[in-house]
Amino acid sequence: MSEDSSKELIAGGEDNWSLREILVAVAAFAVIVALSIGGYLWYQSTRPPAVVEGSLAPDFTFPLLGGGEASLSDYRGKVVVLNIWATSCETCKEEMPFIEQKYRELNGDDFQLLTISTDKKGEEVVRPFLEDIGEQAFRDPGALTFPVLLDKENVVGDIYQTRKYPESFIIDRDGVVAGIVLGRLEEHDFYLVQEMLAR
Repeated sequence: MSEDSSKELIAGGEDNWSLREILVAVAAFAVIVALSIGGYLWYQSTRPPAVVEGSLAPDFTFPLLGGGEASLSDYRGKVVVLNIWATSCETCKEEMPFIEQKYRELNGDDFQLLTISTDKKGEEVVRPFLEDIGEQAFRDPGALTFPVLLDKENVVGDIYQTRKYPESFIIDRDGVVAGIVLGRLEEHDFYLVQEMLAR
């Protein structure tokens, strides 16, 4: 080994880090970790609280398919079934005829069914989607008559913290969430609605 090679090894060589470089790297890593944790905690603090059974259902206002707009608070005093869906969801498509059936059966002074589409293209994709289902299920493209609200920005997904489509919330006359249904609405999910309507 030459004298120059020996000196390079003793000096640490170009590939070895000095103590100062190690401390700078550790400090930079600590700053990145602290900023990440701080950012996560800030994000969590700005999110609305989770919607759970017993909590007040957050209000919203969205345009209605066909014109006008509606807010959840418009229906305070009624039992409300709020159904959140998207045209890309096959289960949502399958449950639409059942939702229409329950809407026709229960619609009145004490009950309101609201559905919210979270499709970014809004009416452009929602109207033909519903007409296709109406044609297939009832041989009438205008058969689905329940109210559809359009939420192109998926605001409702943020405030209700929805986890999958479809997701439904059963809301009592005081605006309190009485039940949450993950997935397709079934007949047994309306037992709670019937009980609340009977009170």
